[in-house]
Amino acid sequence: MPAPIRLRELIRTIRTARTQAEEREMIQKECAAIRSSFREEDNTYRCRNVAKLLYMHMLGYPAHFGQLECLKLIASQKFTDKRIGYLGAMLLLDERQDVHLLMTNCIKNDLNHSTQYVQGLALCTLGCMGSSEMCRDLAGEVEKLLKTSNSYLRKKMTEMTLSEYLPSVQDRAQNSLSVDSRNAALCAVHVIRKVPELMEMFLPATKNLLNEKNHGVLHTSVVLLTEMCERSPDMLAHFRKNEKLVPQLVRILKNLIMSGYSPEHDVSGISDPFLQVRILRLLRILGRNDDDSSEAMNDILAQVATNTETSKNVGNAILYETVLTIMDIKSESGLRVLAINILGRFLLNNDKNIRYVALTSLLKTVQTDHNAVQRHRSTIVDCLKDLDVSIKRRAMELSFALVNGNNVRGMMKELLYFLDSCEPEFKADCASGIFLAAEKYAPSKRWHIDTIMRVLTTAGSYVRDDAVPNLIQLITNSVEMHAYTVQRLYKAILGDYSQQPLVQVASWCIGEYGDLLVSGQCEEEEPIQVTEDEVLDILESILISNMSASVTRGYALTAIMKLSTRFTCTVNRIKKVVSIYGSSIDVELQQRAVEYNALFKKYDHMRPALLERMPVMEKVTTNGPAEIVQTNGETETSVLETKPPPSGLQPANQANDLLDLLGESDITPVIPTAPTIKPASAGGELLDLLGDLNLTGSPVSAPAPQIAQPPFLLDGLTSQPLFNDIAAGIPSITAYNKNGLKIDFTFERSNTNPSVTVITIQASNSTELDMTDFVFQAAVPKTFQLQLLSPSSSVIPAFNSGTITQVIKVLNPQKQQLRMRIKLTYNHKGSAMQDLAEVNNFPPQSWQ
Repeated sequence: MPAPIRLRELIRTIRTARTQAEEREMIQKECAAIRSSFREEDNTYRCRNVAKLLYMHMLGYPAHFGQLECLKLIASQKFTDKRIGYLGAMLLLDERQDVHLLMTNCIKNDLNHSTQYVQGLALCTLGCMGSSEMCRDLAGEVEKLLKTSNSYLRKKMTEMTLSEYLPSVQDRAQNSLSVDSRNAALCAVHVIRKVPELMEMFLPATKNLLNEKNHGVLHTSVVLLTEMCERSPDMLAHFRKNEKLVPQLVRILKNLIMSGYSPEHDVSGISDPFLQVRILRLLRILGRNDDDSSEAMNDILAQVATNTETSKNVGNAILYETVLTIMDIKSESGLRVLAINILGRFLLNNDKNIRYVALTSLLKTVQTDHNAVQRHRSTIVDCLKDLDVSIKRRAMELSFALVNGNNVRGMMKELLYFLDSCEPEFKADCASGIFLAAEKYAPSKRWHIDTIMRVLTTAGSYVRDDAVPNLIQLITNSVEMHAYTVQRLYKAILGDYSQQPLVQVASWCIGEYGDLLVSGQCEEEEPIQVTEDEVLDILESILISNMSASVTRGYALTAIMKLSTRFTCTVNRIKKVVSIYGSSIDVELQQRAVEYNALFKKYDHMRPALLERMPVMEKVTTNGPAEIVQTNGETETSVLETKPPPSGLQPANQANDLLDLLGESDITPVIPTAPTIKPASAGGELLDLLGDLNLTGSPVSAPAPQIAQPPFLLDGLTSQPLFNDIAAGIPSITAYNKNGLKIDFTFERSNTNPSVTVITIQASNSTELDMTDFVFQAAVPKTFQLQLLSPSSSVIPAFNSGTITQVIKVLNPQKQQLRMRIKLTYNHKGSAMQDLAEVNNFPPQSWQ
């Protein structure tokens, strides 16, 4: 056979290929020739063929058929053959392939070779691709060589135990063959990583490693010590106390920063920055959570921070590692301020990578050194204008972390400007951050309202869905700002319905406080003159707008329905709008319209009470246990705050606070005291679940099919008996007896849930005239859950000739004493009667 072409000729030929197909053809032709040479067992050109095969492998072509040829080269006595063989083994083999185990004996022999360069090849190969079995078999040989006085072998020994962290296997193999690997990015110790129990074997050899003058040995020794300290707490304690490693490292680092110019180790005017960085990382591990070690390195860290040149990236890398070490150990306060000032200088650097690193580091330290970071607030805010999106995002996150009660006005001004000009991908996060910061640090209610209004008008549809109920809650709690808020929102949506969150909040507020808008009562700014028809025009425009989402239309329709109790001249128009949407193709709107239309036709006497203004909403706290809460017709799991019920009777002018209605097709209003309410979405207004009420039906009827209820509310909807036939010995009580009206409570225990007490009320009338339009409402403390079923009638006959019955279910998971407030409303002798009372004489059997 003719002699194969050389590697240089192959490279030159491949580079002349004009297309990928032409290159593949050349590679396939050469691979065929190499295969033929391998079959002929040609020892003369085996090294050349394997070298060409490795080049093709680096180009991405398959070269697995050359694995056994690499083993043959390793077994050769020539150094050039061994070198190519070991390089091929590192490129083509790994521990997943059993072929590599055939190398174990060859590596062992080469580790005992008389030539140090052959020993170095074996060490590099073992460190690159040695499996746990190979490491276990050859650890003894490695430990012997680690103690040798040969600096080259000792450096290779530490290289052998280190797997070089490079992007590709090719780079890792080539660098492992390099004589001087000081600049390689060394990482985990290979033998220790594969066989952690062998760590103690290398402990005696580490005692003198730091006494070497060769920087390559020092570098790899520090990485070896770092890996041992990170992997074993016992090793970390040993090096801290017994070996006194910190003073040795401080001495080496001091010599590096104080030594003069050294051509061999100089990089941009700094002596061996790679070794300095490695030492700083090891010091960080040794000083973490250790007072003595931290104190011993404070001075040297201050020297490095003040004496390192910052004009080149090399110095910035050392300073960055110094900052990380200072912030991670128990350093002095002055030293921490110095570290943060270094990061502040990084923010002024022209290099985007350095600015990004500085922002990320400041974000990690802002919680522990808030005041020091505040000094660089203006520089951080300037980074919001950076063109790089990564820097911009980090600057935004850090800006929110810097907001406090003293700078909230200025920071919010900058962040609102950023919100107005930033890219769409930032708007949602920025809007949410402004909401949270304003809620926490708002100096006044009006400022808070103005800020969220600005966000709604600026961020538009980028505002997240959860922001709408939170903003509604804020507006509801700001009682004195209702007129101002509804007026501002009305102006904001005139003619513009594209910003859905803004339209939803505005629709809700107009429905709740439309009477304040029409009356023109606004002390905060000049009131506007708005008629009832103009308000309805806006809401109807939202309903028919193509830009309105289904949820937004739900808000608008509910707002129109609520205005039927606040407006006096447009009730007929409202009835017409509601009836029109009873045939809407949108199922949500259709259901709402049908329910509202039924409210107009059959239960108009209940409409004012059902559409009363929402009470002040309390925030959910995290003190109590997680329970099921039903608010505004939605069932959700939340955490309730446990508070004792207020004592005494509730004043008549606060009776509206009881009207947190839990809707269901067979449920009358249920009102918990000081309810925990989250504003619902478009499907969560008060009347969603009223449906076709049947006040003359049985106390328990079938529920609306699509409504989720807490488990205890569903007890009565099964085919099994709801409660015991016998009252289990619980005595009845008289809850109310006044003006001829008497209400008795009888008690039963639910079979399906022992924590549920079922109370049946019986209302009787001893006067000479009937009591009509009778409504019984109840409230319990937050530790309970209460459900009121439909009454048997709304008329109590005179002369005790009949009674009204109604069922109450009370969930008492904590077995606390029952307390209940009741509200009674009825017509008697042509007058509307209303009374409040508190029931505290429940028998113990009813709640134990």
